Amino acid sequence: MKIRPGLSLLLCLLLFSSGMATAAEDSLLREGHPDQYEVKEGDTLWGIASMFLKDPWYWPEIWHVNPSIDNPHLIYPGDEIVLNYVGGDPQLSLKRGPGGRTYKLKPEQRVRQGDRYEKLEPRVRVEPLSGAIPAIPLDAVASLMSTGRIVEEDTLELAPRILSGKSERLIFGPGDQFYARGQWDENTSVYGIFREGNVYLDPETEEILGFEAIEVGLARAVERSGDVVTFDLTSVKEDVRIGDRLMPTEERRVESTFYPTPPDRKVEGVIMTVLGGVTQVGRNDVVVINRGTSAGIDVGNVLAIAKKGAYVRDRYNRDMVQLPTERAGILMVFRAFEKMAYGLVLQTQEPLRVGDVVRNP
Repeated sequence: MKIRPGLSLLLCLLLFSSGMATAAEDSLLREGHPDQYEVKEGDTLWGIASMFLKDPWYWPEIWHVNPSIDNPHLIYPGDEIVLNYVGGDPQLSLKRGPGGRTYKLKPEQRVRQGDRYEKLEPRVRVEPLSGAIPAIPLDAVASLMSTGRIVEEDTLELAPRILSGKSERLIFGPGDQFYARGQWDENTSVYGIFREGNVYLDPETEEILGFEAIEVGLARAVERSGDVVTFDLTSVKEDVRIGDRLMPTEERRVESTFYPTPPDRKVEGVIMTVLGGVTQVGRNDVVVINRGTSAGIDVGNVLAIAKKGAYVRDRYNRDMVQLPTERAGILMVFRAFEKMAYGLVLQTQEPLRVGDVVRNP
């Protein structure tokens, strides 16, 4: 059968566009993804993105912002997420449900003019029926946010120290008072109480990346007498002792919601340690990696965790061979320092260990 040139061109275009859609789908979309999804109470953006995408952090790449919808970046229970193709590329869009709508209270009817006690007409109050779903909510990592801080070698040594307690105790708890001595900032009244933690060495270069100061409590200055200051101990995370150091509370940006994104440049490092004194790494564990802001790492960055290949003996060549490094998990950075960072493990396919590789997802 002879095919006309116009029909042939049309068939080619259809096949080409179909191939584009298939390639785009294969590159981004998860196998078995839904074509639409109704948002439910308790959902997170990360969870919804994981239903549609192989890599949830690529959500912004295919999220279509509809200018006719108020606050299109906010997603509410009852909203519908719909998958379409535009020019062969997958695109997720939003159909607003009842959860994102607002309601208003009907004002009371005014009484007749001339009544002695005239009621004021209330203002119209507009409130959302339900809260927007988060990406990764703060409470998922809230207990980890004050893990401590990374300081210079002599920072703690030069910081004011706890001298004695009013009750001559060696260990203090909330409500106790103690004396501390050192050089003080007259304009600062709230201090964190710190103790020496780990010294972090880069396992690849053996460079000292930072000295950990573990926060053990919080205190408020109540009386000053030269270089000796009296403090009220307001809260503790563990027992406060004579010799612990005091530093002004740290002012830094606190994210209420974390939006996972890949780093802007190529990153490759290793897991140096797992907080909590364990050696194996699992979901929701906090790890310390040997890359920080100087390497392009920022809060919210997602990194793939690759399991370091084991060494096995080749029985034929009689030598040792390292097996390939394979991807086995995902972490998100929630606090970054100059040369290192804290990360929360979001996914693991198998147990991970200190020394495993982290790199661009």
